Amino acid sequence: SPLYQCIYKTVERIPEGCVATYGQIAALAGYPRHARQVGYALSALGNDSQIPWHRVVNARGEISPRGLSGSDDYQRLLLESEGVEFGLGRRINLQRHLWQPDDHVN
Repeated sequence: SPLYQCIYKTVERIPEGCVATYGQIAALAGYPRHARQVGYALSALGNDSQIPWHRVVNARGEISPRGLSGSDDYQRLLLESEGVEFGLGRRINLQRHLWQPDDHVN
């Protein structure tokens, strides 16, 4: 769908070592207040996708639970391999790792 394509294009722009929130991706893709749709779009990706879905976290800087057992640990492993650090409460320091894009995708 066009919505999913906008979401994917936006997520592809998140650089290694940075994260973005679901709400941030929705707004940057031109769909403010559609954070849940971002989650649906990312969960629809195939296992062979090159889109860096693992760089999207919730507004608290936490990995959102997924339906598949072990997927949260896998996402954390991918983020840590890129230099993203987790603190107390399994949270990412968003002041340090939150992506700050220079422009919007529309």
